[in-house]
Amino acid sequence: MSWSKETTRPSLHQTQHKFSSKMSDDNQDTFRNVSRKPGLQIWTINNMEMVPVPAQGFGNFFEGDCYIVLNISENKGSGLTADIHFWIGNKSSQDEQGAAVMYTTQLDEYLDGNPVQHREVQGNESPRFKSYFKNGLIYKKGGVGSGFHHVDTNVYNILRLLHIRGMKHVTAKEVEVSWNSFNNGDIFLLDMGKTIVQWNGPQSNRKEKLKALLLAQDIRDRERGGRAQIGIIEGGDEQSSPELMKILTTVLGQRTGPLKEAIPDDSPDQVQATNVRLYHVFENNGNLVVQEVATQPLTQDLLQSSDCYIVDHGGSHVMVWKGKQASKEERREALNRALGYIKAKNYPSNTPVEVMAEGGESAMFKHLFKSWRDKGQTQGLGTTHSMGKIAKVDQMKFDVMELHARPELAAQQRMVDDASGDVKVWRIENLELAEVNPSTYGQFYGGDCYLVLYTYQRSNQQQYILYMWQGRHATKDEITASAYQAVNIDNKYNGAPVQVRVVMGKEPHHFLAIFKGKLIIFEGGTGRPGVVNPDGGTRLFQVRGTDELNTKATEVLARASSLNSNDVFILKTEQMCYLWYGKGCSGDERVMGRALSDVVSKQDKQVVMEGQEPAEFWVALGGKAPYASDKRLQREEPPHSPRLFECSNQTGQFKMTEVEDFAQSDLDEEDVMLLDTWEELFLWVGISANQYETKEAWNSAQEYLRTHPAGRDPSTPIILVKQGYEPPTFTGWFNAWDPHKWSDLNNTDLNRSPVGVGGGGYRAPGGPASSSPVNNHVADLSPRASYPTSTTQSSTSAGGSGMVLDPELLINKPPSELPLGVDPSQREVYLTDVDFENLLGTRRADFLRLPKWRQNDLKKKAGLF
Repeated sequence: MSWSKETTRPSLHQTQHKFSSKMSDDNQDTFRNVSRKPGLQIWTINNMEMVPVPAQGFGNFFEGDCYIVLNISENKGSGLTADIHFWIGNKSSQDEQGAAVMYTTQLDEYLDGNPVQHREVQGNESPRFKSYFKNGLIYKKGGVGSGFHHVDTNVYNILRLLHIRGMKHVTAKEVEVSWNSFNNGDIFLLDMGKTIVQWNGPQSNRKEKLKALLLAQDIRDRERGGRAQIGIIEGGDEQSSPELMKILTTVLGQRTGPLKEAIPDDSPDQVQATNVRLYHVFENNGNLVVQEVATQPLTQDLLQSSDCYIVDHGGSHVMVWKGKQASKEERREALNRALGYIKAKNYPSNTPVEVMAEGGESAMFKHLFKSWRDKGQTQGLGTTHSMGKIAKVDQMKFDVMELHARPELAAQQRMVDDASGDVKVWRIENLELAEVNPSTYGQFYGGDCYLVLYTYQRSNQQQYILYMWQGRHATKDEITASAYQAVNIDNKYNGAPVQVRVVMGKEPHHFLAIFKGKLIIFEGGTGRPGVVNPDGGTRLFQVRGTDELNTKATEVLARASSLNSNDVFILKTEQMCYLWYGKGCSGDERVMGRALSDVVSKQDKQVVMEGQEPAEFWVALGGKAPYASDKRLQREEPPHSPRLFECSNQTGQFKMTEVEDFAQSDLDEEDVMLLDTWEELFLWVGISANQYETKEAWNSAQEYLRTHPAGRDPSTPIILVKQGYEPPTFTGWFNAWDPHKWSDLNNTDLNRSPVGVGGGGYRAPGGPASSSPVNNHVADLSPRASYPTSTTQSSTSAGGSGMVLDPELLINKPPSELPLGVDPSQREVYLTDVDFENLLGTRRADFLRLPKWRQNDLKKKAGLF
C-alpha cells in the first residue's frame, strides 16, 4: 500500500473500547498514587489493572506481562520532563497490550499531556528505556497473572540460568537450566539462591564480563539482601576453578559434547536512516487519514499547532507530534494512530514508537529538522552566515576568565580560553612540514594546507589544540600529507593535542580568536616563499566580526553581487584600496575592517559609504549589479540538545547506538564516542579503543554528517578528543564532569583493572563471607598481556599492600562489602598514589608524617574510615 498519497484505514478505537469505559470511570482513583516528583515508577498490568511494582523488582520483566514505566527527571534549565513507556512482553496477551495502551494514554492526560510516550517491545527496547536500568534487564519466564512474583527478598530456593548479552546495555533472559543453553561467546549466570556462578564464554570480552558481574552483584544485593556469594569461571580455563565446576556439574550434569558456537551480536540499536517523511494525521468519518506533507530536510514551520503529525524515520522509528490546539480526541488517539500506521505499512511489530506534545519534543525528534527553535528560546551564542544574505546579529560579550571555572560556558561559547596562548603554524610543502614566518600568521591561502598548534595553560598544565586547515584548492596529496603530519605532531606531544579538522570557510570560533582579528582567507594561490601567485588584479574581501576574537576577512568574487549591506568590504585594485561600509554595519565592524585593510594592502585607503560610491569603484567590480540589501535579520542556527552516540562501522554501513541521559561514566575506555552539539562534532577516543574504529573515526563522523536527515553542513568542524585530554568545550556538555577521573592516565597503567586481582582467589566485592565451601575464582576481565595482576605492581603504587583497587570498592563501604583480604582500617594502602592524593588531598609520604588523629580525620572525610 502506498502512503505517498492520501490513505485511509479503519480506526483502532473500537478494538480497545471494552477497556476504555472501565478505565475512564475510576481514572482519578487509578492514578491517585502517581508521584510527580523526579524518579522512576513502574506498574504491571494484572487483571486489566495497574499494579505497582516494588523498587526491588525494578529491571525484572515477566515475558507474559505488560508494564508501564514512568520516569520523571529534572533537567538543568528546563524543569521537569516525563517519559511514559509501555513495555510488551513477547508472550503477553492482546487484551493486556490493549490495556497498557489505554493506561498509557490516560496517564499522559493525567500528567497534562506533557510526557513523551514510548512503546517498548521485549528485546528491542530503546536506549532511553535501557538507561533506567544501569545493571541490565532481566526477562523472567511466566507472568504475574500466573502466580509469579517479581521479587521475594531473602528467598533462596531458586534455581535458574540467565543468558547474559550486551555490553552497553545488558539483558538477561531465563533459559533452560542445561548445558544445551550455553555457547562459547556469551556469559551465563547460574543462580542457586545463596550462590551465583558466573560462567564466561571463552570468546567473551572484558567489558561483557564486567557488566555481567555488576548484574550478579545487583541480584545479590537487591534480591538476596547481600547474602549470596558470587563465583566466576573462565570458560577457557575451567580447570582453574575445580570447586565451582563441581557445582555446575552437579546442577547441569556432565557435559557430553562441545558447546555451541558464539551467537553474532545484535546490530547497534539505531541505524541512521536518511529517508524521513512527514504526514498529517486526522480522522474522517471514522477512518484514519494519513496525508504526506513533506520529505527531508524538514522545517519546523511545517508543524501546525491545530493538527497532529507522524514523522516516519525511514521505518526505523515512528514519532507522533500532537499540536497544542489539536482536539482532545485527536490527542488521545495519537498513540493508536501510530500503531495503526505501523500495521498499515507492514513495518515490524517491534518498530519503536514515540508520541510527544508540542513543546515537549525529544532531542531525536528535533534533530530530524533543519532548524528548531523552542518557544521563548534566546538567540544562540554563535552566528552562521550564508553568502549573499543579510546577516546582522550582535555578538554576545562574555568574561573569558570564567571559561575554566565554568566549563558549560566554554562549551556554549566554543572557547577553551581567551586565545592568549602560544601559536605555531606550519604549511605543507612538498608533503613535509615547513614553518610559517610569524609575520604572516593569520594569512591562509586556498591552495595550501596548514597545521596550527595552539598551546595554553589549564590548572598549571600545558594543553594543546592542533588545527588542520585544508584549503579548498589544495591537492589530495597535500590534504593526505596534512593528516599524516598531524599524527607526527600528535605523537611528539604524547597524544595530548585535541585535533580539529578545519574546512576553509568554516573556521571555528577559537580559531578566529587566536589570530587576534588578523585572519585573512585568500580564495586561491599559495603562501609559499618564492612562489609568485597569479595576479588577479582586483580582489574583494568580506569582513565579518566586531572584535579581535571573532573577526576574519574572506576573499569573495570581485563582483558587485558579492556585496552585503550589513558588512564591511575591502576592495583592492592596482591603484587604490577601498573600504566600503554597508549601511547596516556597526562602528565596531568598521574598526575591525580598517585594521584588516592594513594587512591586505599598504596602499592608502579610501572610505566609501554605501550609496556614495565613485564610478571607479563600480568599474573595478565590473559594473553595478543587485546585491543583498534587505534590512532583515538572518536567523541564527539555533542550539540543539547535544546527543552522544557509541560508534560502530563493523558492517560497512555507519551505525550508532545513542546513549540517553549521558554522563561522563558513559565514556568507555574501549569505545569511540560521537558527541553531536550541532555546530561541532566531537570524536572521543577511549584509551583502549579498537585500532580499526579509531582509524575509521573521521570517516564515520563525515558519514554521519553526510547522511543526517536534517541536511547537515558536511563542513561542520570535527574535533578529535582523546581520553584524559578533554578540553572544557567538550566537558562542558556533561553534568558534574570529574577532571580527576582519568588524572592517573600518565602515571599508572592505562589499563588498570577495575577490580583487585590477588595472588589467590577472588570474591566479588560486597556481601558477607559465607560458610559455603565455595572457592571463588577471579574472572580475568581483560587480555592478560594488557592487565598485570596486582602482584606485579610496585609497592609504591599501592602503599606496599601488593594490591591495587578501584576507589569505588573502598569508599563508604561497610567492612562486610570490602573485597576479600582488605583491612578495613587500612583502606588507603590499596590506592594508587594518584588516587591517594586526589581523595585525601595530600601525598602519601606527607600523610604518614601526620598524627594519627589527623590521619583518621582525613580518612573520614574521604569515606575511607
